[in-house]
Amino acid sequence: MSILSTLARRCAHAIDGLNLHYIVRRLTGRATCRLHREAFLAHSARIWNAFGDSDRIVVGSRSHIRGELMVLGHGGRITIGEWCYVGDGTRIWSGASIEIGNRVLISHSVNIFDNLSHPIRAAERHEQAKQIFTLGHPRKLSLDDRPIKICDDAWIGACAMVMRGVTIGEGGIVAAGAVVTKDVPAYSIVAGNPATIVRELSPDER
Repeated sequence: MSILSTLARRCAHAIDGLNLHYIVRRLTGRATCRLHREAFLAHSARIWNAFGDSDRIVVGSRSHIRGELMVLGHGGRITIGEWCYVGDGTRIWSGASIEIGNRVLISHSVNIFDNLSHPIRAAERHEQAKQIFTLGHPRKLSLDDRPIKICDDAWIGACAMVMRGVTIGEGGIVAAGAVVTKDVPAYSIVAGNPATIVRELSPDER
């Protein structure tokens, strides 16, 4: 009975969210994530923790995750603050660190990668793919990982891409479809590919 009680407690958040993917991985002893009070994983959410440490992905209180969170085998960390939203089809992949503040809204089909995802050299790409197919994500790999920081109250529109090394300032807005390759100043709106500043928010919009 004590074992069943322990398993029930470990999966309580996931049962609330009906996320069978998360439940199965927890029950089989595989690394997932750490959920704070009332954090919610929708049935569409996917947690891939190739590094093998559940503390590498942390979801803050009352945040709602519908997309995919992944840390790679050679490293990575994802921290999501309170009252955040990650939409369907969004992928957040980390080999360094991705820090997301409080009250951040990330729409659907957004890509946030702090790495190149594959090596530049073809032979190294092939070797990486072979390892993923047969053994899992490589433990020793360089993907030019650079941390990403998304500050409090930012909003990222649908189908945007946030590239490695970028900081999105407090209250910053990324328009739908934008490709963010440089820092976004606080309380600014950026759009386009590559994203450029469209305008700053007025004091009454902040």
